[in-house]
Amino acid sequence: MPVVRDASALVTAERDMGPGIARRITEALKPWRQRFPSVEVSEQSPIGGPARLLLHAADGADLVVVGRRVRQGSLGTHIGSVTHALIHHCPAPVAVIAHE
Repeated sequence: MPVVRDASALVTAERDMGPGIARRITEALKPWRQRFPSVEVSEQSPIGGPARLLLHAADGADLVVVGRRVRQGSLGTHIGSVTHALIHHCPAPVAVIAHE
């Protein structure tokens, strides 16, 4: 996503980039839709901070599932800032699934 300083530039960037982003999301989800056809999927590409957007989207959820990369530090396992925000601020339970 581009960094913009005014609302009109953001609207223009979203208009110009939106269709391409939507196509990439559809393609990325295609194999998962085929593998799990009974799972309802809603494709969205909103603009904004991911933690805030996920907290808003999780309103009314029974469970929120997020991934985290497998990486080890000298102090043990680490989670990213988005997962951290969800764990501490989401009213629903949050499942953190490690992946490579």
